[in-house]
Amino acid sequence: MSEQSRRRPPKPYRRPKKDPVRILAFEALRAVDERDAYANLVLPPLLRKAREKEGFDGRDAALATELVYGTLRRQGTYDAIIAACIDRPLREVDPPVLDVLALGAHQLLGTRIPTHAAVSASVELARVVLGDGRAKFVNAVLRKIAQQDLDGWLEQVAPPYDEDAEDHLAVVHSHPRWIVSALWDALGGGRAGIEDLLEADNERPEVTLVARPGRSTPAELLDVLGEDSGLPGRWSPYAVRLAEGGEPGAIDAVREGRAGVQDEGSQLVALALANAPLDGPDARWLDGCAGPGGKAALLGALAAGRGATLLASEKQPHRARLVDRALAGNPGPYQVITADGTRPPWRPGSFDRALVDVPCSGLGALRRRPEARWRRRPEDLESFGPLQRALLTEALRAVRVGGVVGYATCSPHLAETRVVVDDVLKRHGGAELIDARPLMPGVPALGDGPDVQLWPHLHGTDAMYLALLRRTA
Repeated sequence: MSEQSRRRPPKPYRRPKKDPVRILAFEALRAVDERDAYANLVLPPLLRKAREKEGFDGRDAALATELVYGTLRRQGTYDAIIAACIDRPLREVDPPVLDVLALGAHQLLGTRIPTHAAVSASVELARVVLGDGRAKFVNAVLRKIAQQDLDGWLEQVAPPYDEDAEDHLAVVHSHPRWIVSALWDALGGGRAGIEDLLEADNERPEVTLVARPGRSTPAELLDVLGEDSGLPGRWSPYAVRLAEGGEPGAIDAVREGRAGVQDEGSQLVALALANAPLDGPDARWLDGCAGPGGKAALLGALAAGRGATLLASEKQPHRARLVDRALAGNPGPYQVITADGTRPPWRPGSFDRALVDVPCSGLGALRRRPEARWRRRPEDLESFGPLQRALLTEALRAVRVGGVVGYATCSPHLAETRVVVDDVLKRHGGAELIDARPLMPGVPALGDGPDVQLWPHLHGTDAMYLALLRRTA
């Protein structure tokens, strides 16, 4: 050590600067990782608390939301880039450190935050939540990441498309390889379509409202929202789209249950079942998998307008309570029960129309729940398959001869859509498919039918699937 070094006084300790926005984003990511929580459930209460205690304004909330969702959506891409900047396997890095690194990578590569600000803010966050020692590691890694933009990194870490198309798309668009493969199989076609779909999965979805018939109207919602905050739906006559930053809870009709938040794809599914041609009586409708209640509320309102009654059944008690809340104030008669649709309490042939929106992998809603893509495994579909077949089989038994069943799922995976329907048709023997496409008037690109698959990149909806079946015997 030189004489000059010995004489230089040590730097005084500087307390790390606490950044409430980034601390909140880090806490949300830890909850997603540690508790298998969903960001859309974790983030709102954290934001409410921050408004009360930290004085968060709209800009703070918007930045925290972008940091959380952007980091989760691009997690696969950022993991590949971080792995290229460290000298150990990624699995050997503590998860909290990875969360700080991913947050920093998103600020550097996925936002307009200046490089120096992104690095310094992330290092300060690391000092607060990890300690000074690991903050130095974070600083070194982020400085390496800052040396290239996203395109430069993708060229380095993603295999060439011509050598391994699925792995290339998985890294570039931040989806597990098996999901890329499954989506591509369901979509068909070449490179352009699958890239458009994967890109759409990484975009922030619009918030869409439904004006429940007989209780509110789209015109009422649009009048409240004004031209700057509300737009008519693209396809559903009951839909209204909120401009970015719109707050559904601030609308009286939503607070009162006369309107609700519901993706336009879900609205189209309920409307198609309600409008399917039917001979004979049309008095009793069933929603056999009703939780959390969005489709049940729309079906209940439509049924009431025709003098029909709705039975909404949900296996999970807490979800049944949500259904009851969604249907409260329905203008017509309805009943909510807690029951297992695979062992139903109702007699066969009791209903004229039935919907089963079955439990599934949720691969059609990756825009809304980006963390789901990292949790799901191919083997999960093996557990869903028997349940989906049983629910559809019982729904067909539940309707009278001539009655109509809607089989819906928020997944485009063929193992959860056409394979299930084909299997049940072969086993049941007394049912036929109805062409669902004319029941979604004005909606383009609905395929060859008779079933319908909606897509985020083509329709701006979740990737909802619908098959309509008529009982013939």
